[in-house]
Amino acid sequence: MEMTNLKMKKLLMDRLARENFSIIYDHENKQLRIEDKDTKKGITVSIPTVVSKWEEKKEKAVDEIVYHIEEALKAMTGVQKLEGKEKYIFPVIRSTSFPTETKDGKKLIYDEHTAETRIYYAIDLGSSYRLIDFPFVEQEGWNEERIKQVARFNVRSLKIELKEDEVAGNKFYFLNTNDGYDASRILNESLLEKMASQIKGAMAVAVPHQDVLIFADIENDTGYNVLGQMVMHFFTEGQIPITALPFIYENKELEPIFVLAHNKPE
Repeated sequence: MEMTNLKMKKLLMDRLARENFSIIYDHENKQLRIEDKDTKKGITVSIPTVVSKWEEKKEKAVDEIVYHIEEALKAMTGVQKLEGKEKYIFPVIRSTSFPTETKDGKKLIYDEHTAETRIYYAIDLGSSYRLIDFPFVEQEGWNEERIKQVARFNVRSLKIELKEDEVAGNKFYFLNTNDGYDASRILNESLLEKMASQIKGAMAVAVPHQDVLIFADIENDTGYNVLGQMVMHFFTEGQIPITALPFIYENKELEPIFVLAHNKPE
């Protein structure tokens, strides 16, 4: 069966029909806006993006997006507390194009990270999480620095399970636990230093989307080509893409690189 934008729009509208949901279709931009009727908070979905995922995953793609929307709306409209939830506060990595305010104008807590990435902070709600904004912190009697310290401590406690692969003399290590914080582990400095100590060639690191962290031990030109293709593949497949550019890790610094076919990075 061929899936079109119109068919997908109808399928999603049917699957998301709820008494407390308002669904609006933006014909010009081919986007579906799903909002909670009481709070007016919501999420916008690109129909062509879902169609593209459907072509690969079929019904599973629709199940995933429906679940993501429902959980995101729960997170937006539910009541959350910080006190007593210290162990559930984590940093999350996003691209520098990610908004620094919520749709209703609340400024999010964030830090600059690299030229490609930014660090935001979230409270884990189980099956979803809420990005932490300044009004939320202030009403809880906390401050920005406390959030950041707790989150940085917690990310170091996350388990590290790497899968290893080798291509043309270059080693690649993948971290993919799907706990929502795989990319966040790039902030674990002791992990980066541990990897640097065992890598023989150039050390590259990549966070193409939220649910994967890649380390690469690049020993020849082919390694750069493989890394570039790999990162682009993950970037296009991810639910929450971050950056298609890998980083060279040197002297405890991350520097984005452009990988050109058959060449070393420029």
